[in-house]
Formats: sequence, structure tokens, C-alpha cells
Amino acid sequence: MTKRVTIIDVKDYVGQEVTIGAWIANKSGKGKIAFLQLRDGTAFFQGVAFKPNFVEKFGEEVGLEKFDVIKRLSQETSVYVTGIVKEDERSKFGYELDITDIEVIGESQDYPITPKEHGTDFLMDNRHLWLRSRKQVAVMQIRNAIIYATYEFFDKNGFMKFDSPILSGNAAEDSTELFETDYFGTPAYLSQSGQLYLEAGAMALGRVFDFGPVFRAEKSKTRRHLTEFWMMDAEYSYLTHDESLDLQEAYVKALLQGVLDRAPQALETLERDTELLKRYIAEPFKRITYDQAIDLLQEHENDEDADYEHLEHGDDFGSPHETWISNHFGVPTFVINYPADIKAFYMKPVPGNPERVLCADLLEPEGYGEIIGGSQRIDDYDKLLENIKKHDLNLDAYGWYLDLRKYGSVEHAGFGLGLERTVAWITGNGHVRETAPFPRLLNRLTP
Repeated sequence: MTKRVTIIDVKDYVGQEVTIGAWIANKSGKGKIAFLQLRDGTAFFQGVAFKPNFVEKFGEEVGLEKFDVIKRLSQETSVYVTGIVKEDERSKFGYELDITDIEVIGESQDYPITPKEHGTDFLMDNRHLWLRSRKQVAVMQIRNAIIYATYEFFDKNGFMKFDSPILSGNAAEDSTELFETDYFGTPAYLSQSGQLYLEAGAMALGRVFDFGPVFRAEKSKTRRHLTEFWMMDAEYSYLTHDESLDLQEAYVKALLQGVLDRAPQALETLERDTELLKRYIAEPFKRITYDQAIDLLQEHENDEDADYEHLEHGDDFGSPHETWISNHFGVPTFVINYPADIKAFYMKPVPGNPERVLCADLLEPEGYGEIIGGSQRIDDYDKLLENIKKHDLNLDAYGWYLDLRKYGSVEHAGFGLGLERTVAWITGNGHVRETAPFPRLLNRLTP
């Protein structure tokens, strides 16, 4: 019996006969030869079947019958395919399979997604099948590499995985963006962020992070927004705002390096400029204040490439402003110290300037906008209480959060990274709908 292997591992079996469980992604050839594009989730590569070889091995009757089976294989039929692994310099993958036998496992008739162009709505309606395509597989592989690199980075930096609840009795930020549900007669909300609970974790464990789904009831149809997405939140005690920025920069660079190391073929499939990704790792990220950014936007608002509206100091950025800022510098850019009036209630004021807060948004170049939001948190009980009242929040719901400032309060900070936006940026994908296995959009709840 031949050894059963995955496509990604065939490099270790050159010259050997192996068996691969795979699906037929595509097929071509004529006469005595057939080319099969095989996929198994790890990679795609080509298998070649030559009729005379089958006749020689199995005899004319059986050999012709087996070759006829190969020629009649339809797209997405599942098979066990056996063959000799050979190096192939013409292939980007570098290897191909000289097929010696094949066994059909599951037939596939009239597969709806053919090797031609299809409309986005059609593809989204068939998302459960679209995931099998070469580019969608590559996107999922990169998403996986980012998740793996996240756990690796935080483990190396002394963080503990800390699971915050999905259901909560209060909002982390804007209560208008909450999905409300009935919790045995009491209103409850799907989590927008694990941050508040992570602050409790940081006071118990020092450095913590969580990684899971969050929900925003924004009626947005932009290419940057999903109603359900995955967020990585990190929180740490005894760390200043500047030290937090250093950590965030190191984390994003670790994600980029993790993808380059673990998913190079996926990047190649997507034709992503890897030299550009390497430059983002090599160069320091830019840091500018909110007010410097406003001044810069005003200075360049009449430029040909300035496709954004005029802003005054105190206004919040829109997507066009974020895009222009990050593209202007050409590297990931931290915008720090936003006005307190447009940021969350828990952010610590800039020393000597209470109208600005110690926070930062990390904007990605190439038009991908914000992927990280973070801040130093208010550690003073009275100031936090004042802000909770100022924002007209329910004191009872935030009583436990205030407790964190009663019993051994310390300087602490944290940030959150949106996974899907990060995947969109690293893959070069123009829309976040392709960065989640089953994206939830304003008008889409199925499949």
C-alpha cells in the first residue's frame, strides 16, 4: 500500500509513489494524455495521466477503462489519486504527479462555479462552494497564518489567552451599535469588544489577550465593514502609551513575517507584492498626532490626489482621509492623540491637554485604513466616574469596571486589531467580504 500524503508535502517524496485524497479543480488534455488540476486544501498541483502507461500496467481492457474514467472526471469529483512525484520546473508549485491509478470517491455533477467569471452576488450565494476556488483558499490560508502568528507573538511576549464573554449587560463603546437579545427576560448585548473584561484580566494576570467574534450593528455597506468579525484584543498593566505603540508595531510586523513564512504560495497565488510587505517589516512605522494629520490634510486638500472633504480640528476622519494619510507616508501610520469628544469614555487624557486623549489608530497604506485602535486607559476612579456620567452610561452596569480603579489601580493600556481588515490588507483584497469564511453583511445572513 502506498503512503497517503497531502499535496503540500509531496516535496518530501520525489521519485516515490504516493496516494493523495483530492478533488478535481479542473481538467484538460486530449487523445492519450489527460491533465488534472488537483486540490486537497493544502495546495493545488497537476497530475498527468498517460494512456499507454495504464494499458501497460493493467492490461488493455482495464487500462483503457481506468483512463476513460479519468477523461470523464467532472469538476469537484473527489478521488484517491496514486502516482509518482516528479519535479517540474515549469510549475510554480515545482512538482507534478505522474498518475498511476485513480479511485473515484464522490461524483460531482453540474458544479455551479465553473472556471469562468461569475458575478459577486452569485458567488456570495454559493459561498459554501466558492471557498474551494484557488484564490479563496489562498485568502483562508493567509487568515490562518495571521491567527497562528498572533498566538505565537503573544506567547513569546508573556501574554495569557483570556476569554472574554460574548454576551454582556453593557456596551464597550457606542450603545447604538449593539445587537440586543433577550437573556431570560433581561436585555443583553452581543459583544462589541472584549476590552473591558480584558482590563479585569490584566489586573489579575498582568498581560492578557483574547481572539474571537465581535458584533457591530452598523448599517454600513462599505468594503471595510462586516456586522460580525474577529477581533484580537490585548491588555497589559504597567505599560505606557508609547510602550504600547512599540508593542503594536512589533505585533503587526510579526503578522507580516508569519504570513511570509507560512503562506508564501498563497501570496504568490494572489500575486501579492511580497517585496512591499517586506518593506513594511523593515521600515519604522510613522507616528503623527491627530492635529498634525489635520494640518497635513488641510495643506494638501487641493492636490490632484486629495479625494476627501475639508476637515477642521475636532472633526473625525472618514475613510478617504485615512487612505490619503497612510498613502502619503507609504508605510503603516499611527495617528495619535485624538480629541476626547470623538473617542471612547475610558481613554486617558494627554497630560496637560485634557481635550486630547492618549490613543492611536494604525492606518494601513494602499487604501486599507484602520486595522488597530488602542489607548492608554483612565486609571483614576474619579475621572472614570466623571466620564461615565458625562456619557450618560448606566452606573450599575459599569460598577464592576469602576472597581478596577478602586483596588490597586495601575497604569495600563491596550489595543484591538480587526482580523478581516488585516487579512484584506495583507492579501491585497479590496473587500472584507472575501476575508471571512462566511461573511455577515448588512444584507447577507446566508449561507
